[in-house]
Amino acid sequence: MIKKPISADSHITEPPNCYSDYIDPKFRDRAPKMKKLASVGDAFVIEGMSQPVPMGLVAAAGKEPSKITTVGVAFEELWRSGWDAKYRVADQEKDGVAAEIIYPTVGMLLCNHPDFDYKKACFEAYNRWLGEYCSVAPDRLFGMAQVSMRTPADGVAELKAAHAQGFRGVMMPGDPAVEDYDSTVYDPVFATAVELNMPLSFHILTSRSTEIGAKPRGPRINGFLSIIRGCQDIMGTLIFGGVFDRHPNLKVVCVEADAGWVPHYMYRMDHAYKRHRYWMKAPPLKRLPSEYFAEHIYVTFQDDWVAFKTKDLCNVRRLMWANDFPHSDSTWPWSQQMLAEHASSLSEQERNWICHDNVAELYGLKVAA
Repeated sequence: MIKKPISADSHITEPPNCYSDYIDPKFRDRAPKMKKLASVGDAFVIEGMSQPVPMGLVAAAGKEPSKITTVGVAFEELWRSGWDAKYRVADQEKDGVAAEIIYPTVGMLLCNHPDFDYKKACFEAYNRWLGEYCSVAPDRLFGMAQVSMRTPADGVAELKAAHAQGFRGVMMPGDPAVEDYDSTVYDPVFATAVELNMPLSFHILTSRSTEIGAKPRGPRINGFLSIIRGCQDIMGTLIFGGVFDRHPNLKVVCVEADAGWVPHYMYRMDHAYKRHRYWMKAPPLKRLPSEYFAEHIYVTFQDDWVAFKTKDLCNVRRLMWANDFPHSDSTWPWSQQMLAEHASSLSEQERNWICHDNVAELYGLKVAA
């Protein structure tokens, strides 16, 4: 039996009151606010960030490519289920999806905010709002809390708070405040994640190196190809930094960066380590880099047909399909047609692993198949 898929990466759309109504009162006057701007339409304006966050791409699921735009879109045009959970199950059914792992939208870009105190307050507000949103359908909506990583001690406390709120995992910022993630100062954070059985997710566009607005080489569309680099760099940092040697039960999710590149990346890491580790003074590892990737890192993807074709060159039990609703890369509402084509060469078991079982086992979900 082919099981009903679980989307390993879907999103909410933060409503205008998401931050202002739920934030620590001392930050309320500075909370991100939605405004109608002549240049882009409805957008979140965030103190300390040079560009507003327009709502256009958030409303793009199901649109023809020629209709996708970043300008002139009003909040009322967005899919209501993005911010009103009463409508979410109906949209899941329209796409044939049994449940979703929920990530933020504006919150992704807030990861790159330079003020960690402000960022922490915004994330705490978001987590309060998200908890209410997911409570409407707790057997089908599984939110990932946001953590600021202002300090390693804060990271530990934020993980414990997220766990106490009932979240199954957290979304990490691409760039922590103190040192990079290979530093041993973050060992208490990783140990806490293992203790609480909470996977750590790293989503595209949450690193300064790949934030929206960065100028690409050549035509603007060339920049679309580079947005997965931030996630790749983090995976390499964790592996080459010996994090998985120190924390052999740590689980990490590389979110929305596709997966077809994984076999080559695993080869490339092994090549670098075998050939260049001495003159580059790489920290010694107990195993080859590819072995850590295959065991510890889960990857999500939407319509990356290469991922299905190369499943035997990586770990098929770490591949997780997603529909990315309601964003511009979403396969909603034609995910079933896409899967019928792209997954046609898979065995029933392989399809169930990638589309249902892997994500259910990772987060301990009991979702009707």
